[in-house]
Amino acid sequence: MSQKHPAGEHNGKKAELRLVAWETTRNCNLSCRHCRASATMGPYSGELDTDASFRLLDQIAETGSPIVILTGGEPLLRPDIFDIAAHGTSNGLKMVMAPNGTLITEESAKKMADAGISRISISIDGATREDHDSFRGVDGAYEGALRGAELAKEAGIDFQINTTVTRLNMEQLPRIMALAESIGAVAHHIFLLVPTGRGREMAEQAISAQDYENTLNWFYDQQKISSLQLKATCAPQYYRVLRQRARMENISVSFKTHGLDAVTRGCLGGVSFCFISHVGIVQPCGFLELNCGDVTSQHFGEIWRDSVIFNNLRNYDMLGGKCGICEYKRVCGGCRARAYEATGDYLAEEPLCVYQPAKQSQPL
Repeated sequence: MSQKHPAGEHNGKKAELRLVAWETTRNCNLSCRHCRASATMGPYSGELDTDASFRLLDQIAETGSPIVILTGGEPLLRPDIFDIAAHGTSNGLKMVMAPNGTLITEESAKKMADAGISRISISIDGATREDHDSFRGVDGAYEGALRGAELAKEAGIDFQINTTVTRLNMEQLPRIMALAESIGAVAHHIFLLVPTGRGREMAEQAISAQDYENTLNWFYDQQKISSLQLKATCAPQYYRVLRQRARMENISVSFKTHGLDAVTRGCLGGVSFCFISHVGIVQPCGFLELNCGDVTSQHFGEIWRDSVIFNNLRNYDMLGGKCGICEYKRVCGGCRARAYEATGDYLAEEPLCVYQPAKQSQPL
């Protein structure tokens, strides 16, 4: 392998690559209402073949030591997915997977474990079978997800539950979290709906800015009582809420008091995270469809280091509107995908935020 490419820098600080989500296929056996990719059973042309997939993983490993999420569509629909996972593992990468659970069998769970998959995420978007199946667009999705989680656990693979929060399930969050605990999940990650792909068709189900704020405050309270690892994703304001609440409680925010939440930031797109599409296009995240480079014609490390869009996202001083003057911009940053969907400008202010910055405050 070649030498590591230095990551892009801003103000002398390296943009360390910590997380890559790779859409290994856009094929999917479900038809989820909120799907970013509008994925169906395809087939889709131009997906990276096995050799190209191995080269991509080699280049990722040359660039950093991130967690690599094998996602889709439904990754288990790729016949070579276990070879891909094993190749990443052999490169020293931490490989995880995001199946929907319905296709997991005892055999495939064992193959995941043998290939070095250390964790999977399975989405539960309703507290009942009826609600989840309606959201996922296929009868039996709920029972399949729970069965898949159990088979993964039996194979020694940790699993987390992901939930996309909308008006349809906002009130069900406590029950979904309790379900996650009861079935042995190690974590519960909530995702605030970003209306892209099929998600645009349910934009009216996106929660309001105030409901968003209330949900994040509720989630903060659960950190103290839940046995699960909790993480708010596509919800950068959580990292402002965390600091506001900690200040009210006279608690200093540190790794000791708040774990990883104390040392990460809200929007990671282009900063420490990126997304790679099924045809090799690199984006800041799956919801922000901006072409930052093509791994079929460029080295991944060069894209990560040199992309103008990535380097703009790493320069928090370029943020516009109230995000640009907000004292929390270095720990929040606003959702760049929601800003882009609302305005066409990925550096514009986050549209779903009730907070009014204290202009004279010092950045945190």
